[in-house]
Amino acid sequence: MIFLPLLLAAGGAVAFQDIGGLDRAVSAFTSRPIGAEGGARTAIDTRLRLAPCSTVALAWRTEAHDAVVVSCSGPDWRIFVPVIRPAAAVAPAGAARPMTVAAKAEPVIRRGDPVVIEAGSNGFSISREGIAMGDAAPGGRFMVKVDDAKGPVQAIALESGRATLPGWGE
Repeated sequence: MIFLPLLLAAGGAVAFQDIGGLDRAVSAFTSRPIGAEGGARTAIDTRLRLAPCSTVALAWRTEAHDAVVVSCSGPDWRIFVPVIRPAAAVAPAGAARPMTVAAKAEPVIRRGDPVVIEAGSNGFSISREGIAMGDAAPGGRFMVKVDDAKGPVQAIALESGRATLPGWGE
């Protein structure tokens, strides 16, 4: 995580956070300009009205480096800035593609297993127990029946007996 001080405009307080300054901070963090591969997809929407923050924190959202999280702890706000991922090499039409067989990961959760679904962040966590409705390898999605829920809940397998909700990393 990187902390970057963003200076308030000289001569007085700013009513809202300088969005252009956030764009520059994201470009410095990714080492790529806006619109370039590895950089922000687009500039941050200038219509955002964020409370002024003297120091923002920047971090990658995931190990895949698919978005930069820009956050402020006082006042508390957070935005996600999508990043342009490198395009996969595309073979020309008609070109032979090598045949590859991906090894299928062994399931760590099997249908009927008891599962604890966990989700949370700093200062907040919740967990629920349920029964797996299908098999799942680590990182795989599956459905969980929770007793008092109207329908099944989608979860992502972490390890035997443990899962998280989509969008909540471990």
